[in-house]
Amino acid sequence: MNRTVLTERLRSVDDQLARLDADAASLRADRGDATADDEHDPEGSTLSGEWQRVEALRDAAVRERAAVIDALERVDAGTYGSCIRCGQPIPAARLEVMPTATMCVPCASA
Repeated sequence: MNRTVLTERLRSVDDQLARLDADAASLRADRGDATADDEHDPEGSTLSGEWQRVEALRDAAVRERAAVIDALERVDAGTYGSCIRCGQPIPAARLEVMPTATMCVPCASA
């Protein structure tokens, strides 16, 4: 895995965070509307439900962003691809599926 793939992933996560922030701002505006009574609307999801969904997605994206930044720091330090627990190489196939992996399969399974 190289820096380019991780940098592209970081850019993608940043784009996702920007969209989620825009969704959250829209929901805040909708919540401020005194006539918005979607809690009793049988159609679609409620503002509260949408707010929870957006916040959950945003929390996951923030965690992923931190993991990508950590992986980029490991690339810079020359430790990317080595298990942080046992020091053995992380298989390329694992890094291809999960580029932010910090442990080999045996250590992650323990």
